[in-house]
Amino acid sequence: MLIREDYLLPAEPGTRAIAKALYEQVRRLPIVSPHGHTQAGWFARNEPFPDPAKLFVQPDHYVYRMLYSQGVSMEDLEIGQEEIKDPRKVWRIFASHYYLFRGTPTRIWLDYCFQELFGLQERLSEKTADTYFDVISTKLMTPEFLPRALYERFGMEVLATTDSPLSSLEDHKAIQRSGWKGRIVPTFRPDSVADPEFKGFASNIESLGGLTGEDTSTWTGYLNALRSARERFRSLGCTATDHGHPTAQTADLAPAEAARLFGEVLGGGADPATQELFRAQMLTEMARMSLEDGLVMQIHPGSVRNHNRKIFERYGRDTGADIPAPTNYVQALRPLLDAFGNEPGLSIILFTLDESTYSRELAPLAGHYPCLKLGPPWWFFDSPEGMTRFREAVTETAGFYNTVGFNDDTRAFLSIPARHDVARRMDCGFLARLVSDHRLEEDEAVELARALAYGLVKKAYRL
Repeated sequence: MLIREDYLLPAEPGTRAIAKALYEQVRRLPIVSPHGHTQAGWFARNEPFPDPAKLFVQPDHYVYRMLYSQGVSMEDLEIGQEEIKDPRKVWRIFASHYYLFRGTPTRIWLDYCFQELFGLQERLSEKTADTYFDVISTKLMTPEFLPRALYERFGMEVLATTDSPLSSLEDHKAIQRSGWKGRIVPTFRPDSVADPEFKGFASNIESLGGLTGEDTSTWTGYLNALRSARERFRSLGCTATDHGHPTAQTADLAPAEAARLFGEVLGGGADPATQELFRAQMLTEMARMSLEDGLVMQIHPGSVRNHNRKIFERYGRDTGADIPAPTNYVQALRPLLDAFGNEPGLSIILFTLDESTYSRELAPLAGHYPCLKLGPPWWFFDSPEGMTRFREAVTETAGFYNTVGFNDDTRAFLSIPARHDVARRMDCGFLARLVSDHRLEEDEAVELARALAYGLVKKAYRL
């Protein structure tokens, strides 16, 4: 057995019994996945996933960054290739290095998938690699493992993708035309037209103008184009935006100054400080637009992206070389909060890769400003330990109801139920300890467990 019935629940028998009772209340609740990086095309075309390597190794930077750290080459894993030429070879490499994931959340997610979805009971290793490959490959060709069938098997209520303003969203349209009842919605991610450091920034803005019929060479036309793009997303079910800026810096410039700044960055000669000021202004502009159209705003700052320059130059963006950095929120967000912080109609969800900010900055901010909520432990901290640290650090100041439940933020579709199961177990364990300490009554813990697993995320993301 790879995953045991009581995994991750508290070891102390009395507390475990309370946690198990709470978990039974939430384990089968529908999954709401409001932020992630799966592909709408999977559900539009509803074709079989090609092979285990393409499904588990190639799209998952949690997997291949660990292998790369131990000397496995990206070439051998065929990272970045549209089609894997030798998927069995890639899988054997992965299997022979599976021991590297001992103690990591990735190991939990993968073991859960292998056991619960494919019925595999013996640990993945060099010895069992071919058995795994053959079993998984065979099942992937059956109707029960088509993307739409898996969505329904997982008990999913809604799944949000992350999409550029330049995307046609044709796959989302195709899903709606198909009559399938699954709810796949886009999320508006404007980095490609809001971050001057993004490759092709000026040409991206020109393309945005072409898509919207606006003159994006002017500040006013640029903002109108963004509003138009957001409305196109909303028409297909979008309820949220997402902003992956290097920092949480915001600014609130006068319109004339903002227009001058836009002209400077569009010309391509802006220095790093000017580029940062533009990103800061755009967070405030996006908050203003969210007040207008009701889209929830997510801010994901603090990642030094593409840190390994050689990997970036060879394989492009988002290939496992992103590193957390210290992040300031108190002063950085102040211009935006001075403008809109007291607006109850605005909803901003803050994430961090700097855990030192939990109790010092984020919890006090969310515990005061009506527009702010705290996103769950993100990326490197989407783990049992990270979830525990988060609850222990923020609950005393922000409580539970200024948090937004859980989101899986994954590219690996089959890991979604495992990730949600981990979060539900960890939250039930945390609540059980509060009951054991006589800080909560059991009926309150049941209500909170259901809110953390299901209710808060639907409310926060307006789903």
